[in-house]
Amino acid sequence: MSDRKYRQRGYMDDDRDRAPRPPARERERAPGPRPRGDRPEGPRTPNMPGFRSVIRCHRCGALVTAAIAVGTACARCGAALHCCAQCESFDPGARYECLQPLTARVAPKDAFTTCSLFEPRSTVERETGSARQSTARTAFDDLFKI
Repeated sequence: MSDRKYRQRGYMDDDRDRAPRPPARERERAPGPRPRGDRPEGPRTPNMPGFRSVIRCHRCGALVTAAIAVGTACARCGAALHCCAQCESFDPGARYECLQPLTARVAPKDAFTTCSLFEPRSTVERETGSARQSTARTAFDDLFKI
């Protein structure tokens, strides 16, 4: 009779009773180097997405494809695109909220301006499955159409 309460195999078993087994890796693989046809030549190339520079509306985030001129409005929401909020130099923490040297503050930052220092703000985004994203976006927008 055993001195243990349960007759399960565990850490108290003696390994002397059983024959040693080789590790699983050694049993399956033949000795020697792997054949050359099993592995590709050189390092693997990563599947990295590309990047693109885009201009988006400051209010709704829609992609702006046309050139921004004085009086240009967003095709989706109608917001002014030639405005301080869309400018590359717009900074809420700077004097007059602009990084360019200005003599007077422009009051509504989201209204049309005739500033000659205007440069549209562009962002760098990853190129992902745009077809899948646009269909998902249109499906979401279709939920709230009146």
